Amino acid sequence: MSCVLGFDVGSRLIGVAVGNRVTASARALAVVPVHEGGPDWAKLDDLNRQWLPDTLVVGLPLALDGTEQPATRLARRFAEHLRQRYRAPVALVDEQYSSQEAAQRFAEARAAGTRRRRDAAAIDAQAAAVILERWLAVSVSD
Repeated sequence: MSCVLGFDVGSRLIGVAVGNRVTASARALAVVPVHEGGPDWAKLDDLNRQWLPDTLVVGLPLALDGTEQPATRLARRFAEHLRQRYRAPVALVDEQYSSQEAAQRFAEARAAGTRRRRDAAAIDAQAAAVILERWLAVSVSD
């Protein structure tokens, strides 16, 4: 199988992207809300059933000096929950500047007329696509 799901974990939203190992490409897929009790697992379960990924990739938000921060621990916990829930390999990828790159891509798409302001919520999913593209670039070349 060649399908991979990528995640950009936040305290309020989780961006989700789908990628393909064969083409080494990724695209934004969905934004999943996070509530007090954790993410919307029903929505994540639906995405997992729909795409049947063989690997899950989670962005790891490290500080600029490479040290861990509270968001890093949140991402690690989420990755472990994914591993246990879906019994699939989970890779962690440094997500440094992925949100900025996603915002830049969104701005370029707006300027080109292919995105609207109301689509801004999808930036988290676009950040997940950036994270997944980085992982695919390394894993496909190995």
